[in-house]
Amino acid sequence: MPLELASWVERHGTGAVLAVGGAVIGALFGFFAQRSRFCLRAAVIEFWHGKFAEKLSVWLLAFASALIAVQTLILAGALDVSGARQLANRGSLSGALVGGLLFGMGMIMTRGCASRLLVLSANGNLRALLSGLVFAVTAQAALAGALAPLRTEISSWWTVDGGAARSLLARVGAGHWDGLVFGALWLVVAVIFSLRSGNRPWMWIGGIGTGLAVALAWWFSYAVSQASFDPVQIQGLTFSGPSAEWLMRVLASPAPPFGFDAGMLPGVFIGSFLGALIGREWKVEGFKDGASMARYIVGAMLMGFGSMLAGGCAVGAGMTGGAIFALTAWITLAAMFVGGGLMDRWLAEPVLTAQPATQQAPVVLQVAP
Repeated sequence: MPLELASWVERHGTGAVLAVGGAVIGALFGFFAQRSRFCLRAAVIEFWHGKFAEKLSVWLLAFASALIAVQTLILAGALDVSGARQLANRGSLSGALVGGLLFGMGMIMTRGCASRLLVLSANGNLRALLSGLVFAVTAQAALAGALAPLRTEISSWWTVDGGAARSLLARVGAGHWDGLVFGALWLVVAVIFSLRSGNRPWMWIGGIGTGLAVALAWWFSYAVSQASFDPVQIQGLTFSGPSAEWLMRVLASPAPPFGFDAGMLPGVFIGSFLGALIGREWKVEGFKDGASMARYIVGAMLMGFGSMLAGGCAVGAGMTGGAIFALTAWITLAAMFVGGGLMDRWLAEPVLTAQPATQQAPVVLQVAP
């Protein structure tokens, strides 16, 4: 395959090969994520309500599969992530913590993280489409616009050097075999939860497929970097940076050069759309009222700023960075769980306290797909 990649790169150029590969991998991610209902927001709600059921089990299947596959590729010598920005560059612990909290709060308000919004948009959900656009605008503003100074200030509060200092495995004196065992343990937990929940076949297939797509992105970008004479930044799947890039691609001139991210976002959309057609789940959905629309917009803004502050979204930091044991990624992921739990509790308070004192209506947990 590397020899074929080298010929493709020589014939079509590095950017074109990266874009096509990104589109294929994105389509796989979108299809599997749509069919399995992969969603960190739903998993967080189940976790904090003590309901370790299908949503949490699907997320754990994807996370464990990504972790195992990435660590296996590293041990086999097919992948080297030492040059990845999540490990090589100087990182911000304060950015990971604050950004993760904000992102977690925002995904509860919008009923989905960044990747989930794109998947739902392809299924005809206009709420997700608007939220995704607001997310992209806010992410670009945080990257190089009006919010950039605030992002830079928060990121400077607590930093960590790149290299071994930013690797969770190196910090605890562990190696990639330990990382592989750790992933296997999480897979066992995911399987137990899935069996207890009676997950349907597509939840098993889609959860594992989603995680493998994350690992495939790491491998593909690394393989292209080895086959190309041009410098190529190895990367995995993420949605904050690519969303901002596509916004500038539409609005600015000249447009950013084509690469992996340029193909990935359309690929996810197409894959999810096909999944919705196969499952006969495509339908147009909108907002119920103005209050819900305002909540979605505020949530999308929190996610957009939080993802740029943390260095990635639920997939980019949580799964892609988590699979290579980047310290900041694991802090971001933990903060997303905390922020999501706090916001879920806060949004539920008015409903719970609105019941008359003499009437104790049962509280029913509902997790939207």
